[in-house]
Amino acid sequence: MKGLRLAATVAIMVGLTLGGGSPASASGNQAFGFNAPLVSGFPGGRSVEITGGGAYDLPDFAHAGGHFRCLSDITGGKFNGCLAGQGVRWDPVALLSSTTFKCTGAAGEALKAAETGDKTVVLLADFYRQGDGVDESFTAQMIVSETDLDPVADGIQNVWIQQVGCGTAIANFN
Repeated sequence: MKGLRLAATVAIMVGLTLGGGSPASASGNQAFGFNAPLVSGFPGGRSVEITGGGAYDLPDFAHAGGHFRCLSDITGGKFNGCLAGQGVRWDPVALLSSTTFKCTGAAGEALKAAETGDKTVVLLADFYRQGDGVDESFTAQMIVSETDLDPVADGIQNVWIQQVGCGTAIANFN
């Protein structure tokens, strides 16, 4: 009897390993990591640095986080009131399937789109300053991509933060 239970357990494990498992276990999560020393472009000299990573899976799983810091005093937009040197961390509020964005906020700049996929993640994130405790200081959308988000503009822009701008990052996705 003990031998039959062992054989049945092994058969079940082999079946799950070879693809008989649930669809969720077959697809797996996407993982990413990035480091963007300068994200900027919006009026007023808004600039931040951001780094981090995590895992995600559409439609609604995102476990990520990292560090951010304002590099300039920001007096407008989503990060209004963030002073140079302030900033501690960020974490996701939600995984978004897509968003539209501009790198400079200029009226003549074409609106671009990004979609969450295997090499790009779109998040709604909370950003925290030291002293604000567990209460988020700012909430904004962000994009991290392994590829250029704006191939028309000079250089590579593969990170975007809402109402701050775009930047170049070392970004890796699995």
